[in-house]
Amino acid sequence: MTESAQLTGVVPPLVTPLTPSYDVDTASLARLIEYQLTGGVDGVFVLGTSGEGTFLTDDQRQTVLETTVAAVAGQVPVLAGVIDTSTNRVASHISTALKAGVDGLVATAPFYAATHPAEIERHFKQLSARADGLPLYAYDIPPRVGTKLPASLVTSLGEQGVIAGVKDSSGQETSLRELVLQRREKKLNGFAVMTGSEVTVDSALAFGVDGVVPGLGNVDPSGYVRLFKSAVAGDASAAREEQDRLFRLFDIIHVADRSRMGASSAALGAFKAGLYLLGVIDCPLTAYPSIALNDTEIAAVRPLLDRAGLH
Repeated sequence: MTESAQLTGVVPPLVTPLTPSYDVDTASLARLIEYQLTGGVDGVFVLGTSGEGTFLTDDQRQTVLETTVAAVAGQVPVLAGVIDTSTNRVASHISTALKAGVDGLVATAPFYAATHPAEIERHFKQLSARADGLPLYAYDIPPRVGTKLPASLVTSLGEQGVIAGVKDSSGQETSLRELVLQRREKKLNGFAVMTGSEVTVDSALAFGVDGVVPGLGNVDPSGYVRLFKSAVAGDASAAREEQDRLFRLFDIIHVADRSRMGASSAALGAFKAGLYLLGVIDCPLTAYPSIALNDTEIAAVRPLLDRAGLH
């Protein structure tokens, strides 16, 4: 992906398959990438929220990057999450990602410490300076970061050439629409706006987003590709029908007993369980401190896969 190429289409945030001893399962990761490429995705995003990037060691992160770049072999862009608490720590991850040969970088605002928009702006400017010309994308996920990226700041960073786009996982559709409107008004051609929602993709594409980064895309990449292609072709009925099917498939995140685990473990565990049942990965374990789904919960994913036509 060249610096001027706009990110678009379906770019799933890949899970990181683990072995029973909690090492990165490189063979399963390679199969997952092949599953995505066969499904027709437009790119892959590793070491994001679904990829458990912040739970992995630096050595494990490097293994994921090197395995992904080798398996993709230039067929689609590889975006690397460089997510950490501070600017200097993120800059270190950028260095590792550059050496691995990725095509783009994805960073959140700093977190843990309370930050001001002026500090967030300094953060992204410094990261951009370290990116060696690769496109840098902002990742807006306030439930995890504790800060909502204002649309005005995001578009200002775009105007300055600091970031090439944004992945909006805020869950705030009005904010996402405001971002699309500001991009249009400021004539930010080439600035990518991607939604992180699994369940409102058809409506977001209708009002102008460029694509989707869906965690559920791990399990059904071809479904999101069909949805995107239908929307781009102007077939709203087909897009809605595909979105409705994926909406029902997203029920897999509810199979886990939430009295014993958090929402993140339930969702990520369901994605990994689905891939395990489909034979794509060898083990459905999630990284510490997440609690993995048990056998009963994994079995409950199967009928939802069947209902969605996944076998």
